[in-house]
Amino acid sequence: MERKLSLEFARVTEAAAVAAARWMGRGDKNKADEAATEAMRAVFDTIDIRGEVVIGEGEMDEAPMLYIGEKVGTGYGPALDIAVDPLEGTNLVAKGLNGAIAVVAAAPKGCLLNAPDMYMEKIAVGPAAAGKIHLDAPVKDNLKIVAESLKKSVSDLTVVILDRPRHEQIIKEIREAGARIMLISDGDVSPAIACAFENSGIDMMIGIGGAPEGVLAAAALKCLGGELIGRLKPENEEQVERCKKMGLSDPEKILTLDDMVKSDDVFFAATGITNSNLLKGVHFTSKGASTHTLVVRGKTGTIRFIEAVHRFDKKPQYNLVGLQIK
Repeated sequence: MERKLSLEFARVTEAAAVAAARWMGRGDKNKADEAATEAMRAVFDTIDIRGEVVIGEGEMDEAPMLYIGEKVGTGYGPALDIAVDPLEGTNLVAKGLNGAIAVVAAAPKGCLLNAPDMYMEKIAVGPAAAGKIHLDAPVKDNLKIVAESLKKSVSDLTVVILDRPRHEQIIKEIREAGARIMLISDGDVSPAIACAFENSGIDMMIGIGGAPEGVLAAAALKCLGGELIGRLKPENEEQVERCKKMGLSDPEKILTLDDMVKSDDVFFAATGITNSNLLKGVHFTSKGASTHTLVVRGKTGTIRFIEAVHRFDKKPQYNLVGLQIK
């Protein structure tokens, strides 16, 4: 993929973030998600790619746009798998909480795992501990490995985990090992990525979350040199059959980065909607809005943080969700 696409994908997530941010704290997660999806879809229409959504807003009959299998782009340019989450953390935006982002990943066709919408057991770490952890190892052993890799004591580690009843045992084991915990209510893509940045304050992400979100985080960590290991957790026979239909013959297989993202030629972009450990949220000003975006390219390992100022008098379409954004 051409390097110029990095800026194009930044435009995609910026538009979604600005649209979603207008709904911050207004208590309507669906409206926020709809706004982000419409804005993201509009920008995709301006990009010279032949994209197909492999991770999106749902199946064709469940989502009006950015559904799995939908074609995006102008129809010219490279054939790409596209994974999106226009608003990762819908509840966070609805309640005005930190950690919401707009996300896109892209790779050559056939290179992104078409993860079914179900749970995934996962663990994410940064580059220092990559290749050293194991999904089935005791939590205390993984913590010790991460601490040694980062030249820290276990008591200085910060582990992020979703605040869910299903994680009670893991939380207990982390506390018994002596590590610090940051419980989050929603949105595990951002903290998984943050593991790759030492100044983020996050050293490991662990627990059971969404499988599509696992693939999105894996795309970022593949570019950043970190690691995410996952395993699907189908809850019934219907979900097992769905895995098989999507090419996952063994739903219990431990999935590596290479299973989820089969090429180094991958782009990842994320724009903050609300503030997080990694990205600043959208700030509205008298003239428009400012955004903070992370763009990474796997082929070169280039990491870019883009701070952009959007002037609404020059981009009046930013005031109306769903119009073409140029």
